[in-house]
Amino acid sequence: MKKTILSLSLIALFMSCKNEKKQMTVTDDPTQDSIALVERAKAIHERVITLDTHCDIDVKNFTKDLNYTQDLDSQVTLPKMDAGGLDVAWFIVYTGQDELNNAGFKKAHETAMSKFDAIHKLVEEIAPEQIELALTSDDVRRIVKSGKKVAMIGIENGYPVGKDVSNVEKFYNLGGRYMSLAHNGHSQLSDSNTGEADSIWLHNGLSDLGKKVIKEMNRLGMMVDVSHPSKEAMRDMIELSEAPIIASHSSARALCDHSRNLDDEQLEWLKKNNGVAQAVAFPAYLNTEKSEKRAAFKKEVALTVMDSMNVAYLDWSAVRELKADEREAYFEVLQKVNPIVEAKLKTMKNVPAAVNVSDFVDHIDYMVDKIGIEHVGISSDFDGGGGIEGWNDASETFNVTLELVKRGYTEEQIGLLWSGNLLRVLDDVQAVAKKLQS
Repeated sequence: MKKTILSLSLIALFMSCKNEKKQMTVTDDPTQDSIALVERAKAIHERVITLDTHCDIDVKNFTKDLNYTQDLDSQVTLPKMDAGGLDVAWFIVYTGQDELNNAGFKKAHETAMSKFDAIHKLVEEIAPEQIELALTSDDVRRIVKSGKKVAMIGIENGYPVGKDVSNVEKFYNLGGRYMSLAHNGHSQLSDSNTGEADSIWLHNGLSDLGKKVIKEMNRLGMMVDVSHPSKEAMRDMIELSEAPIIASHSSARALCDHSRNLDDEQLEWLKKNNGVAQAVAFPAYLNTEKSEKRAAFKKEVALTVMDSMNVAYLDWSAVRELKADEREAYFEVLQKVNPIVEAKLKTMKNVPAAVNVSDFVDHIDYMVDKIGIEHVGISSDFDGGGGIEGWNDASETFNVTLELVKRGYTEEQIGLLWSGNLLRVLDDVQAVAKKLQS
């Protein structure tokens, strides 16, 4: 029997990568914490508005027959949000980087529109009684008070804007309330952090068109996201923007030296700008050494499992040459492989420790100490590679609050971290827009 060909890189991706009363799933062993501490954490978690600024989506999960009202394998669903007490999910309109030509721009725009359509279908047709789209902080508070979950929309990569600045207003009118101008690869608007790998830059920061887009975002009231653009691009954005900016999913580079994280100088820029950095629960951005050690171990286990399933693999360069439908077939098989690997790991001894909630809150602690509690927030990057031990999907959201309580954060501080700071920036950005428009 011919083996199915799969990519271990894709396997790594899958492995790594308020109702009136919230029903919270606790994965920590409760015997390790006092009953009083856990109960206090639960009470705080119920009272604060919990907001995750980065949750990727697959349009396949936004149909009549397959959608977020069901307990799908995806890390974010309405049942998982209920179980973990997650109130607000920013669903992401993501497009990968491709060639900077009209054909590429057209394809990216179509992809972006399909994701906007999917999110609107969820809140307007599939589950309007369970979740509602918010455009302002007042919307968030009103919807949470009503007992529904909240959807918000962020745009990851300005590539689908193409060369038409009017698309920014189009995306804003569809609900987009933040946008990054690049992703993995330089866009027509901005250099990406990935330029650090080869020191090849396209614009040395923002392009002239990118500068116009920043001005248009300010005018409309759309937050500028610096999580993927280069450091020089961030410098340009800080200088140009008349409103505070955000890093929607980035952690501290001082603790984990990855180009996707913010170094101390960038954190200081963000503080002076009165913005906010949303620490991200992405293993490789929290503790690269720990993440790679466990990934290498899991790879060996995965190879054994794959061999038993008569499954082979290709490296990522070969996978990129495959047609889209063939890649989709790989993902379907990988979804069967990964649970088997995870189950096997639980029966084994001497398994390297996984990056966990404690590692995540270490980054929150660092950034709070460096730039102040008012400038730090929380994100997961679920369904985009994020997920750590203890917060591996939305059903485990309470564990973040529990860890914050263990470390002595007050309810007021936890409220700022979970949503207060991000919503304050949104208010500030929209106030600037109102002033500019008048």
